[in-house]
Amino acid sequence: MSFNSELVIEALRSVAGARAVLHEPEFRGKEWDYLKDCLDSTFVSSVGRYVGQFETMLAEATGTAHAVAVVNGTAALQVCLRLAGVGRGDEVLVPALSFVATANAVVHAGGVPHFVDSDTATLGISPMKLAAHLAEIAEEREDGCYNKQSGARLAALVPMHVFGHPVDLDALLPLAARYRIPLIEDAAESLGSLYRGRHTGSFGLCSALSFNGNKIITTGGGGAILSNDPELARRAKHLTTTAKLPHPWAFDHDEIAYNYRLPNINAALGCAQMEALPERVAAKRALAERYFAAFEGIDGVRVFREPEYARSNYWLNTLLLDGEDCAARRDEILKLSNEAGIMTRPAWTLLHRLPMYTQAPRDDLSVAEDLERRIVNVPSSAHLANGGN
Repeated sequence: MSFNSELVIEALRSVAGARAVLHEPEFRGKEWDYLKDCLDSTFVSSVGRYVGQFETMLAEATGTAHAVAVVNGTAALQVCLRLAGVGRGDEVLVPALSFVATANAVVHAGGVPHFVDSDTATLGISPMKLAAHLAEIAEEREDGCYNKQSGARLAALVPMHVFGHPVDLDALLPLAARYRIPLIEDAAESLGSLYRGRHTGSFGLCSALSFNGNKIITTGGGGAILSNDPELARRAKHLTTTAKLPHPWAFDHDEIAYNYRLPNINAALGCAQMEALPERVAAKRALAERYFAAFEGIDGVRVFREPEYARSNYWLNTLLLDGEDCAARRDEILKLSNEAGIMTRPAWTLLHRLPMYTQAPRDDLSVAEDLERRIVNVPSSAHLANGGN
């Protein structure tokens, strides 16, 4: 049996309906009530009760000790990198298969992204490839680990939980510890995902979340820093609040910092959204099951399944194409589905291909390049779990 793109479109239509966007937000809870209460209070900026309430809900949901709400996921990751000590010219190990914000945050923190390869079982960083790469380039010194090829310090490792699927942390954490490289989780897409029963974002030195409009829960625009270290969390809040020293009226600041705190009006929306998180995760996992059933038996394509150790939020459902000419098949599916009103998207352009990062240091990226040719992301809004109703 040969590959048939029309069968793919029929399978998509059987799940997503006649028309569907990639991922749309849902507002079915107390969003209007909380937003009105926030407006009535007049505290719509970074001071107000919903900010603290949202942070408490995030910490409880993720099993972390502290959450600091900020304006977006990129800002969250930038501050995480600063907290880890990333400085001017330091290299940060990041996956080539990631959204551009992962690399941009490194540059905003003063560092240089150093791209590493992916694992087909997780779509995230390959521990095996990274171990071999570090064995070749790493030079350990008293003050840390250095890239002996460039002379730059390897200041952080940032695994990203791609499309909500947890990376192999049992392999990456010891590797980071072996080379004394702080591990920071880019958990932007994985709110609600579990790694061996523990929430993503709770393993590294700190981690970054995103609440953009297309995420599993949204604050319109927003992000958060998670950490189990109380001093790190205190410093995160200080840095994201312009490093203002507490005082009833004086405006004194003790270092150059950021105006990154999440506004109260966005946090009000987030509180209502967090109340629906368990239901949202269950719906998205049910949607994944619908896709598994719809694509069973279709030659040359399969739906990506969570790693065996994970309970993923399936933020985006992903088709993986098999066989020859995957790039041509991918483009055909993208063309036919979008023309039919079913929004599908490829993987992000690999970061080392973007013009500003072509000269960045990198490992062999053959697996990421293969995945880039094979990935098609399909409509993943939670309401599709029950046929779009």
